[in-house]
Amino acid sequence: MHQTRSLNFPSILFLDGQCSPLLLELKAEYDYYVHRCNRTVQVTPKFHFHPRSAILVGSCNGFICLVGGLTHIENHSVYINNPLLGEYFKLELPKWEISVTQVAYGFCFSEVSGEYKVLRLVDRKVQDDTRASELEVYTLGVYEKWRNVGEIPCPVWYDFGKANVNGALHWMESEKTDCIYSFDVETEKIKSLPAPPGLETPSSNLRLAELGNCLCLTDNVDRWNVNINIWWMKEYGIAESWTKNSILVESIPHGMVNYSFEPIFIWKDGEILFQSRSKLAWYNPEMKTFRVVNVDGDVITSTKYTPSFYSLKTIMGDDFQVTNVYPKTEIA
Repeated sequence: MHQTRSLNFPSILFLDGQCSPLLLELKAEYDYYVHRCNRTVQVTPKFHFHPRSAILVGSCNGFICLVGGLTHIENHSVYINNPLLGEYFKLELPKWEISVTQVAYGFCFSEVSGEYKVLRLVDRKVQDDTRASELEVYTLGVYEKWRNVGEIPCPVWYDFGKANVNGALHWMESEKTDCIYSFDVETEKIKSLPAPPGLETPSSNLRLAELGNCLCLTDNVDRWNVNINIWWMKEYGIAESWTKNSILVESIPHGMVNYSFEPIFIWKDGEILFQSRSKLAWYNPEMKTFRVVNVDGDVITSTKYTPSFYSLKTIMGDDFQVTNVYPKTEIA
């Protein structure tokens, strides 16, 4: 019953300034602008990460992947969590090698096999101080070790694995803007897609996202009297289907004009929810106006989220040890 209802009332999961996970349910008839502070739901567990080192990797069917700690050093942790039930477990990571300079993570689900996978992108120094990037995969509940699937083009690190479209995770290469790479979650094959033609913005200032089942690209440079541009791939894999929309800088709310905007979610009427630094705001493309979403506390990181009452043991097995912050009697 809840899963059916949650499709009509999607939610946003975010970490506040204390790294507390909070849930905000979105309602079409709700006028966020007139409310001083919208009600959020505190979910569990609270991971005691430093706000600057907490990464909300992604969300799949009510399960989330979190990273705590700096990913250019060995001392960081990766957790799989159902915040609604308070269940979580810590992934065992491969042994850190001295040649590794940075890692990044992705979280995805295969609609074909029903498997959940964690991706680990490893950047290492090789001969003559050149860099090489490799991709490792951990399939939850199936394999008990990380599998190396080979070298990949070096990506923009903080944008890796954020856009999950058409059964694949996407990223851009750090040195080029003419190509987008994809990892097919089911086949584990890496392919390339055409980027919007004529891009002049460096790839480090671009962000990939999924909006309305479309692959989208936004320029993410800090705003100073500059419009926000969004490119939409209307037909997946078709270069000619890229279309560009611009959000005029005059419509950006006061106090947000100098910061980057990252799209989080698109509502069925076309409104887009953006995160800009520690704030959330809706954008109406027909009215060409923004509405600030007032929530209690600062927003450190956020993602679209569908709450679920399914236990982590449904993917890991009944014998798998899952930590639970609630007594079993309370869940029942």
